[in-house]
Amino acid sequence: MHDIYTRLVAKCLFPFHERLKGHDTVQRRKALEASQWWPVDRLESHRVLGLRRLLTHAGQHVPYYRRLFATAGFDPAKLQKTGDIERLPFLTKDLVRANLDALKSSRAEKLLRFNTGGSSGEPLIFYVGTERVSHDVAAKWRATRWWGVDIGDPEIVVWGSPIEIGAQDRARYVRDRILRTRLLPAFEMSERNLDRFVAQIRRSRPRMLFGYPSALAHIAAHAERRGESLSSLGIKVAFVTSERLYDHQRLQIERSFGCRVANGYGGRDAGFIAHECPSGGLHVMAEDVIVEIVDPDGRVVAPGEAGEIAVTHLATRDFPFVRYRTGDVGSIEATACPCGRGLPLLKEVHGRSTDFVVAQDGTVLHGLALIYVLRDLPGIRQFKIVQETLDSVRVELIAEGALDRRIVHMIESGFRARLGPTVNVAVEPVQSIAPERSGKFRYVASRVDPSARSTPKRHGRVQLGAKATCK
Repeated sequence: MHDIYTRLVAKCLFPFHERLKGHDTVQRRKALEASQWWPVDRLESHRVLGLRRLLTHAGQHVPYYRRLFATAGFDPAKLQKTGDIERLPFLTKDLVRANLDALKSSRAEKLLRFNTGGSSGEPLIFYVGTERVSHDVAAKWRATRWWGVDIGDPEIVVWGSPIEIGAQDRARYVRDRILRTRLLPAFEMSERNLDRFVAQIRRSRPRMLFGYPSALAHIAAHAERRGESLSSLGIKVAFVTSERLYDHQRLQIERSFGCRVANGYGGRDAGFIAHECPSGGLHVMAEDVIVEIVDPDGRVVAPGEAGEIAVTHLATRDFPFVRYRTGDVGSIEATACPCGRGLPLLKEVHGRSTDFVVAQDGTVLHGLALIYVLRDLPGIRQFKIVQETLDSVRVELIAEGALDRRIVHMIESGFRARLGPTVNVAVEPVQSIAPERSGKFRYVASRVDPSARSTPKRHGRVQLGAKATCK
């Protein structure tokens, strides 16, 4: 049961907030809560109509796709099934970079400029329209309600994007207070801050948590070491996203907070793709998202086989994402979920690993704290950060041409501001960066154990232990 205030927020205040922004989120969520129970054939018919609508618009109003369809002889009106998009080439990050303006619809209004966090070491600038924002918010809202919580229930968010942390203006602060959302910075996990986070969670008694699985597991492990029990606070669910969720992280979060963990998968670029239900199925938000799993040659593989995840988002007419290669590796589940929803399932998502790094004074930082130093620098195509010791960090860079000394200086000063003033930062231009054995490009790798944080200035290479995030 939700309290009176939660019902007020979910039924009145949040819908009013969305209407002010020009979003049809409430109507969309209600439609999704009906369509999730549709049989597979009805859902497929709905997706075909949405795909035909998206591609027809793209062929008429998006210069990139107008040229592409003419060259390929592709007619969206003849599309009969979602699999027909296999006739089209993939959209890649390089193609988005090279065709940024040509991918904008001539009918687009109020486009929002976004960039990715560089989860594969390749930052990307792109645009999002109101339609996609509304659809993604509605899909996330639906998934939240699967777990018996709703917008307006007390929530702790452990996050680190500059958009969420650095732009806390008055309006955003008031909105979060109304929605009963409290934000904790995931980047700075010193002993003192971890104690403060645990105390804040205890005071707030949230109904739900939201954040990086590595960050929530780190807080949970800290509380456990301190002998602080958080399992009786009434937390119902911990929503995790933005990284791969590992089994040891799920167990740590569930044990320490006394709640279930709900995994989510998506990105700023590809949209809100999939979410876990209480029965354990990772459901694709299939009314708006078509997921293909492809091999290295671009061929769609059979259910159960692993391959790269390519996404077509049907609510992206303003800046279409059609067969967009995410760089993530996953597979489709061949069986249905016991919950009875007709939405297809992702069997597993590999990759998107994020390590912690440790500053010279022992402060544990989320790896993304270093990613944001590199993300918007001009001329950088790909990168990998390796923390060798507390005093040494190596940055491999693939640059567009010669690496400007000013860029090197910005990297060095940015890293030292976070890790310590005497850290040696070696910036190494390279021709290629090798992937991990999983096929994923790991963009932060630390050889310093975060559990050593209480011993500043500890030197030497230490293997990442079980208390670290990703191996």
